[in-house]
Amino acid sequence: MNPSTSALVIALVGIAGTLSSALLTQRSANNSKVRELEWADQQRREDRAYQAKQAAVEARRTCYVALNIAARLYQTALTNYFVAIRAGAVTDEIRAEVDEIRRDHRARHAEAQMLVPDPVLVAASAVNGNLGNLYGILRRLDLGAPEPGETIEVADEMRARIWDLLAEMRSVMRFDLGIAPSS
Repeated sequence: MNPSTSALVIALVGIAGTLSSALLTQRSANNSKVRELEWADQQRREDRAYQAKQAAVEARRTCYVALNIAARLYQTALTNYFVAIRAGAVTDEIRAEVDEIRRDHRARHAEAQMLVPDPVLVAASAVNGNLGNLYGILRRLDLGAPEPGETIEVADEMRARIWDLLAEMRSVMRFDLGIAPSS
């Protein structure tokens, strides 16, 4: 190989090296940018999933608070109704208050049926069913038309059991929210 051919080959290799270096640098930068964008996209997806999970927990918590308040108010109104029946002092105001609180509780329970997981729904339904049964007994006692076996003593026993059901419901709700251990 003569010196001019060697110089030409060396020049071509140098030019090819310089061009390929620029191409490899650009390709490496593009790959880095793609990885960076993919990582940022993954972070956004994870953030959205976390926010959705937190929103669902907050919605359940709000529902639980409303249901717990409504159930306790209903139980308290039924206790007031019970005391008034036992004392023979039932008024239209007491009846109206029980009916209004009963409607509110039913609305909160219906909302919970669409939102809460099964273990909470089972506990809430037990409370709801027993509150409804107690209301029916008290209403029939108030009207002077109780069914066989429905007495003020039976109503008092049922009323006392409902407090335990309310505590169980609250415990299941707290467990679902991760606040307290399972009982």
